[in-house]
Amino acid sequence: MTHRFPDDGYEGHADAALNIDPVFTRPGEATSMPKYQFPEELMQSDTAYQIVHDAAMLDGNARLNLATFVSTWMDENAQKLYAQVADKNMVDKDEYPATAELEERCWRMLADLWHIADADDTIGTSTVGSSEACMLGGLALKRLWRERRLASGLPADRPNLVLSAGVQVVWEKFCNYWEVEARYVPISEEHLGLDGSDLEQYVDEHTIGVVAILGQTYTGIYEPVQEIAAKLDEIERDRGIDVRIHVDGASGAMVAPFCQPELVWDFRIDRVNSVSTSGHKYGLVYPGVGWVVWRDRAACPESLIFHVSYLGGDLPTLGLNFSRPGAQVLLQYYQFLRLGFAGYRRIQQNSLDVAQYLSGAIADMGPFALVTAGDTIPVFAWRLVEGSSRNWNLYDLADRLRMRGWLVPAYPLPEHLTEVVVQRIVVRAGLSRDLAGYLLDTIREEVSFLESLDAPMPRRAGGGGFAH
Repeated sequence: MTHRFPDDGYEGHADAALNIDPVFTRPGEATSMPKYQFPEELMQSDTAYQIVHDAAMLDGNARLNLATFVSTWMDENAQKLYAQVADKNMVDKDEYPATAELEERCWRMLADLWHIADADDTIGTSTVGSSEACMLGGLALKRLWRERRLASGLPADRPNLVLSAGVQVVWEKFCNYWEVEARYVPISEEHLGLDGSDLEQYVDEHTIGVVAILGQTYTGIYEPVQEIAAKLDEIERDRGIDVRIHVDGASGAMVAPFCQPELVWDFRIDRVNSVSTSGHKYGLVYPGVGWVVWRDRAACPESLIFHVSYLGGDLPTLGLNFSRPGAQVLLQYYQFLRLGFAGYRRIQQNSLDVAQYLSGAIADMGPFALVTAGDTIPVFAWRLVEGSSRNWNLYDLADRLRMRGWLVPAYPLPEHLTEVVVQRIVVRAGLSRDLAGYLLDTIREEVSFLESLDAPMPRRAGGGGFAH
């Protein structure tokens, strides 16, 4: 029997098949396409969409990724706005003056939140994330140090930066890319982060600055900026060395002002030269956007600002990137308007409450001891109880949870504490208390399974990963 396509105005059976056949029976889905070469011919847009959609689907559920700090949920109006402004290029300030104005509003709102002394004498910018913001903060410190040295007729060829061994990898990159010696202050059981202890052993006349982390990646702790500044005051009195601080507030700078207002860590401290944060972490925006603000214009050297004639106007630009998306800046302003101070406080406090609910329940399970409790940023870590003899470790638990859809990483602490392996949960907007209850049930079930083992779990090479 011969099958015929209906006479519906299409020319040729192939074209008719493309319009009638379900997407999964068309070329591209029903056949294998080259993975590393351009296809010879075009395909239907919904077929291409389905291929990409299905590949992304294999990544798993982003909301169950408790390794990442990055926002994985925004409301429907934010998603609608995102689609409408995805074509805007942040660098085209002359072409998109309204977007440029909203960018300035955002960083000025942050400057106010962080207690800037003079709103008319400050400068800031958006970035593609807190990593670029950190780079700019570090570059400003290096330029200021170099200018002071040269003005005094002193050599400026061996700069160093003092920071905790527990910093995020961006600072390793900064020191590598801009040829700055990284002086890492070791962590210990008593000093999980930089707290001013022994700081005089690392600071000298070649120190461009000290980095303080407000919400350390490994454990979530706040490094005490006031104590670090007090130690630097003491060093200046004793040795005449004036060293400034960059606060890497990737997460904490968007939590502490709302939920721990009594904590003094920002521009209220004279030694704080600049503060950076991530809009796509606890700024509650999809990736990627970050922010950096300087305490005054003198704290950001003019040599870092480029004036470019581009697309019809003078374009002052401060950043490592040129063309970059403007949509996330507009989403940030949307969140600032939508939530205000009260909304941010409510959301961040809810995340803190869920983090402490989880940490308390995990501490009560028996095999675990908390390293941190989730009372700084909504992040906490735990370790296996010392001295216990078990046929499993935290890497095994991480693997079992991954099989159930949850990504809860296990990893060693930084140098000098690498023998300590911890597991960490990052609580973000979207992880409700109800969903947290399901997670606890899953952890209990998998711990029960692991405890029942008569022999060690097979060990995989590398022993687990770590996500920022």
